[in-house]
Amino acid sequence: MRENFKIQKNKAALLVIDMQRHFCDPESSFFVPGSDKLAEKLKILVDSFSRNSLPIIFTRHIDSEEKDNLMLRWWSEQIREEDPMSEVTKVLEPGKGTTVIKHQYDGFLNTDLQEILHTKGVQQVVICGVLTNLCCETTARSAFMRGFEVFFVKDGTATFKQSMHEASLLNLSYGFAVLTTIQDVVKALHRE
Repeated sequence: MRENFKIQKNKAALLVIDMQRHFCDPESSFFVPGSDKLAEKLKILVDSFSRNSLPIIFTRHIDSEEKDNLMLRWWSEQIREEDPMSEVTKVLEPGKGTTVIKHQYDGFLNTDLQEILHTKGVQQVVICGVLTNLCCETTARSAFMRGFEVFFVKDGTATFKQSMHEASLLNLSYGFAVLTTIQDVVKALHRE
């Protein structure tokens, strides 16, 4: 870990990226292997941030209804807001935080996420969720470019292939994010 980057409780927020039933329910065609177990692990982070009265933001990916939706063309499956599978998994108790609906990989693009974080005095984001190499990585890069210190939870993110997960971690740690673990984040919040 970079010595000049440490999680500071009074500056941090938790970003839980797209932990929706669409990705976390084994019955879904887009189920990310292990994401159901990941939700249980992430509950530790959600509870820790909640106990410390720190901001928790859940993102919820909903595909745009635009005529030429590039993401829909790419993936050929639309996530609609009214579909129960688009809801954040109840395991994480999304009522403990704020939910931001996004239409792209980037949680900041055309959303009020940055405004919410600035209003709460946030300078650091702890990122977890799915998919490591798509929405989590893109949001991490975007956060860094907007001036937030980024802590990326390597055992708190998941994707379809381990090689994709590892490639994202390698790239992010080189220039965008400090890699951390669930246990280390919890320790940092209790240390202060």
